[in-house]
Amino acid sequence: MQFALPPRKSVPGARSSRLPHYRRKQLKTIAIFAFAVIFILYLLSHFSSSSSTSTSTSVAPAATAGVVIVTLLDYEQFSESYISKIVANREDYAKRHGYTNFFASVSDYNEAFGDSPRSWAMVPAVRHAMARNPTSKYFFHLNAHALIMNPAQSLKSHLLERSKLESVMLKDMPVVPPDSIIRTYSHLKEKDVDLIVTQDSEDLNPGSFILKNGDFARYFLDLWFDPLFRSYNFAKAETHGLDHIMQWHPTVLSRTAVVPQRYMNAFSDSTGASADGAYKDGDLIIRFPACGQSTTRDCPELEAYYKIWQKKYKSERDS
Repeated sequence: MQFALPPRKSVPGARSSRLPHYRRKQLKTIAIFAFAVIFILYLLSHFSSSSSTSTSTSVAPAATAGVVIVTLLDYEQFSESYISKIVANREDYAKRHGYTNFFASVSDYNEAFGDSPRSWAMVPAVRHAMARNPTSKYFFHLNAHALIMNPAQSLKSHLLERSKLESVMLKDMPVVPPDSIIRTYSHLKEKDVDLIVTQDSEDLNPGSFILKNGDFARYFLDLWFDPLFRSYNFAKAETHGLDHIMQWHPTVLSRTAVVPQRYMNAFSDSTGASADGAYKDGDLIIRFPACGQSTTRDCPELEAYYKIWQKKYKSERDS
């Protein structure tokens, strides 16, 4: 408890206390005024930055698209001719729909995946694309051994629209075919989905997947690339790592939509494909799994379909 001090007695010849009191009052007024000015400036700065952040989140800059196509290229394994075909195919599709391409080299991530199989490089490549395109909404990873065969079909109308995605999700189905006891959620809605992936005949297949930008995407990629998973020596490396995560981490499964293979990962033939997972004319994507095991620096199987795509592209461009 504080008590009032007794009044001071006036001392003859002493300076009047009114002047120090006046100065103290003046300094107090100046301090209050300065605080008010600083506070006003802070508010103006805060609202300005909030407005700027809101704008950059909802409206991407001209140089950034809503969809980024991520393609990981292996210059050590494949020829420049082969890679140029993949690049041309992606650039055509991106130009048609206003998307952005992110091309990365496997060698860019040698230090990241270390002694693990080179196929693991796809995970840091997607994370790298997200860092380079922070305002983009979706990241579409597409295996380098695949072609976009229906370039007129946008990802939005094909899969990303709410009614479309909800109508094709595989619900209450084994997560890992054919008979995993863990099943996809039957109550999943489009608004809950951050990851879209397909299955082949034996596994979830990350050769083609769509990841929505956000906290979940960063968490998922960090989890997938965890050194513990990479040290497990899975027979199919990152593919079996994904199988494991989906069956043991319901947090990830609850944000994942599994869609039929032909929607974005149709195989060139039925070998290894899911039921009705082989490519048919009109499908968006054709994938060539055998190219990954090719002993040459080209993939003859892809060459034939590239010519079909090229002929169609040229006829549309010239018309």
